[in-house]
Amino acid sequence: MAASREFLLQLQGYGLTTAEIHYHLPDHPAFLQLYVWQDYDTAPDFPTLHGFLDYWQRELDGALHSVRVAHRRLIRPAEWRAVDGVIVIH
Repeated sequence: MAASREFLLQLQGYGLTTAEIHYHLPDHPAFLQLYVWQDYDTAPDFPTLHGFLDYWQRELDGALHSVRVAHRRLIRPAEWRAVDGVIVIH
């Protein structure tokens, strides 16, 4: 069985990134709407998030108001280490 894409990204240093994106409704610009985006990305540059926001500004009608970002590496060096050996349980 192959490892999942998400697990392989985490081993490469990616962490789970969540962004709260507030944007103006196209038909009612005085109102704000919330969109929650989540993907694996690298801090502090967040190239995946920036790519999504570039797409948003280029292709979607709702103008961005603000973006709040949370990021957490789920696998850190202290938690992942190679073990050489086999443990046999009855």
